[in-house]
Amino acid sequence: QEQLVESGGGLVQAGGSLRLSCAASERVFRHYAMGWFRQAPGKEREFVAAIDWSGTSTYYGNSMEGRFTISRDSGHGLVHLQMTSVEPEDTAVYYCAADPTSARALSTLKPRQQSEYWGPGLQVTVSS
Repeated sequence: QEQLVESGGGLVQAGGSLRLSCAASERVFRHYAMGWFRQAPGKEREFVAAIDWSGTSTYYGNSMEGRFTISRDSGHGLVHLQMTSVEPEDTAVYYCAADPTSARALSTLKPRQQSEYWGPGLQVTVSS
């Protein structure tokens, strides 16, 4: 059973920065597109960012582009989500996801659709 493990969440002030990381097995890291989703209380799951297995293609949710950056750290087998200029509206549980299809496919997942693997999620809280 493959596992994704997120780290780096917590409390941050509005305007600040935070970096989330997702660890995956070597098989998943090397061959799967990976991405981030988030879900705020009372809201549907929302796409945040995705990166293909090679790291050459990235996709972002509408309100994240320009503020968030997704990247692969091949040396450590990690996918990072660098969050900058965070806003209280970014408060949510953030989930790492991995899928064998593509980053583009991850970016178009409907709120009730599933990727092949999901992390347990971690809380990000942005204070105003």
